[in-house]
Amino acid sequence: MHTWAPALLAIAAALLIAGGTVLRQRSSASSGAITRGWWMGAGIALAGFGLQASALGLGSILLVQPLVVLAVLFALPLEAWADHRHPHANEWMWGAVLVSCVVAFLVIARPVATDRRPQVVIMGITIGAIIAGLIALVAVAERSCNRHHRALYYGLASGALFGVSAVLIKAVTFRIIDDPLSVFAKYEMYLLAPVIVLAVVAQQRGFGSGDLQTSFPAMNVMEPAVAMILGVVLLGENIRVGLPAASLLGLILALSVVAVVKLAKHAAIRGDQRVSVTADSLV
Repeated sequence: MHTWAPALLAIAAALLIAGGTVLRQRSSASSGAITRGWWMGAGIALAGFGLQASALGLGSILLVQPLVVLAVLFALPLEAWADHRHPHANEWMWGAVLVSCVVAFLVIARPVATDRRPQVVIMGITIGAIIAGLIALVAVAERSCNRHHRALYYGLASGALFGVSAVLIKAVTFRIIDDPLSVFAKYEMYLLAPVIVLAVVAQQRGFGSGDLQTSFPAMNVMEPAVAMILGVVLLGENIRVGLPAASLLGLILALSVVAVVKLAKHAAIRGDQRVSVTADSLV
């Protein structure tokens, strides 16, 4: 139950998040304007986020987040179908690398859910500091005249905020398990919604930056990285492996990051091309 159920929920979440992201990307104008298609994509992604939250409630962050990364892979056939084309061979190659890395990580690490409750003060200070830093990063992005830098800052901020939201979801779940009524008296519940809203806003600003090749990979790398680091630091999640296995896991994670960046860049290049064609047709 504590392994297969959250794993299946995480995979289903990745599929819905991929569909919603592809639809929002294709529906976003060059200015980042919100259209009817964007709202449809947002609804699909929200359903995926609900499944992700359910998976986090049942399993560990170290189990769920690597599986949610597969959304980058699931976007391949969805984009290909929408564009009436076949995915390129190198896309399938990096997709196979990503799947292999995720499977290898889960088999070697064998992460399990933890019963350790986060310390309220430490968690509040840590997350508050991260959010303050990300707000400063967004402020820098707003003032930046360089499209590449602006896209990078928004991508990093969005991905990090989604990573923080994963930890908050886990904390809220603990509250519900311990005392359902107490959840409304704790800050995690009221911090979760603003964090998600800020993450979506930063993501949309990244989409509208006109440089998806930079913002999209940054989003997809930062979310699992921040979530997994905070899961270890704040929730005590751990993987009990020796030094050789830990070194191998480090290589696997590094290779998975490369695969995610490659796949996200392929998707972003096509997104930039669609935006350019749309803009040219309006001239």
